[in-house]
Amino acid sequence: MIFGDTSYFVALADKKDRWHKDAARLSRTVHDDLVVTDLVVSETLTLIGHRGGGNPAQQFYRFFTDSCAIDFIDRPALDESMSYHRQFNGKLSVADCASIVCMGRRGIRSIISFDSDFDRVKGLSRLA
Repeated sequence: MIFGDTSYFVALADKKDRWHKDAARLSRTVHDDLVVTDLVVSETLTLIGHRGGGNPAQQFYRFFTDSCAIDFIDRPALDESMSYHRQFNGKLSVADCASIVCMGRRGIRSIISFDSDFDRVKGLSRLA
């Protein structure tokens, strides 16, 4: 399993994104199951909708619901996310910290992301 980050999905959807070509290349090589959080879904759909409109956002919503495992952040996970947020002194967003919590709970060590902030997390391998 690989965790999917917002930056990857937005780059994949937006041909004008600076990382689009890299995201398209990665999408052809990644064959593991993708895991996301509801926060990643929300961030991704908001950005895709803002950049390209409701139809592309709806297409990605279907992709998430049909092709990804979606973990929902509950109160204990949110509390743990805030601990990471404090540990990284706010340098990682709360949504990114929730991704780290999800990955830890599932034993996932790889994330597909163009967000170099994840490089701060020891033991995490960023594919990008």
